[in-house]
Amino acid sequence: MMNKLDKLNNFEFDVQKIKHMVDQLGSFGGCLQTGVSRTAYSSEWVLAQECIAKWSRDAGLNVRFDTVGNLWARIDGTERGKAIVSGSHIDSQCPGGRFDGALGVLSALIAISVLKEAYGSPRKPVELVSFCEEEGSRFPNAGFWGSRAIVGKIDPNDCDTVIDSSGESIGNAMKSVGFDPIRIAEAKRSDIAAFIELHIEQGPILEDANLPIAIVSGITHIRQTKVTLTGDSNHAGAFPMDIRLDPMAGFAEVVTRVIDHAQKLGRPAVTTIGKCVLDPNGAAIIPRSVTFTIDARHPDPTCAANLFETHKKILEEIAARRNLSLETMVQIDLPACLSDHNLMQSIELSAREAGIKTMHMASGAGHDAQQMSEICPIAMIFVRSEGGRSHTPEEFSTIDDIMAGIKVLAGSLYDLAYKM
Repeated sequence: MMNKLDKLNNFEFDVQKIKHMVDQLGSFGGCLQTGVSRTAYSSEWVLAQECIAKWSRDAGLNVRFDTVGNLWARIDGTERGKAIVSGSHIDSQCPGGRFDGALGVLSALIAISVLKEAYGSPRKPVELVSFCEEEGSRFPNAGFWGSRAIVGKIDPNDCDTVIDSSGESIGNAMKSVGFDPIRIAEAKRSDIAAFIELHIEQGPILEDANLPIAIVSGITHIRQTKVTLTGDSNHAGAFPMDIRLDPMAGFAEVVTRVIDHAQKLGRPAVTTIGKCVLDPNGAAIIPRSVTFTIDARHPDPTCAANLFETHKKILEEIAARRNLSLETMVQIDLPACLSDHNLMQSIELSAREAGIKTMHMASGAGHDAQQMSEICPIAMIFVRSEGGRSHTPEEFSTIDDIMAGIKVLAGSLYDLAYKM
């Protein structure tokens, strides 16, 4: 077998074709010039998945859809064994951009196609996966739906209880495009040896470092808590300040305290106050209650636990001092996920051999890889995103940075699936 460097470095990547693929995939649900609105099981999503399927068949891959709607494209190995898998998701925010998720699917397809053309059949099976749903933009409680099905974490009742803004259940949405929700359990896999996900960074760190790609050391712990502070609603002018039970005053103090705490901890700790609802919401009324979300994240398990505990103490102290009732409910709790050391080494070696400079960093966003870690080792490659932009039509990665990511991914897949 020819030396990997001789072939991969001399292989002619069709850059114009790759640009065209990005644009064509982005046209399914395209909006706002460079934006994309493509939700799971929509007509736009179906067309996008069928486009990926066609490109995969054209490359000589064996294509199938599993029972939840994930697309798989495979090259069988010359030896029996578990598969090496790469991919991401093609659903988007509404609106989102052309690169979030979709770039990982296209990069895996291109890398696998290049390896197949250059080397033929791998030693171990290699697969592309295009997950059916990651964002939860249509069904708010369905985040990571496709990857959760693969690891067996979907409750059958979810098909009826997870609904979109129109009241349609995710089970009915699946049926409408040819997938049977009763068979979701059949999507579970136990034959995957490793999963590598390429994704845009979604932040400014690579741009600040002037580097094209990063090797992700781990994915952050994400805890999103719904908080309600309740007091008494009264007239804004006639009720004295010293006897008010004002949840808005408590809310303002919470916002300052929790955000200041994350700032004092420094990177990579982050805390965000999100959705906020006042009841009543009037200009001359002391509100009865304020309901809001605290999204707190840290990739180190010990630091994350301390961050969450500090928030709990801040909430309890402010509520007690201001005589407010406090209710909390954890809506999302995704534990931190460390990348596999051997996979990180493979990616690093691939980057070094390709002459591409990189760095290690943690992911501050959640990814399908976080779910896949329950059944196999995982790692991720980040590609620089201009301005650190993501979840917006303005997100953009240059073709040079994209090619750097594809070359490093291809080299790592070679090491894992082809190398003796």
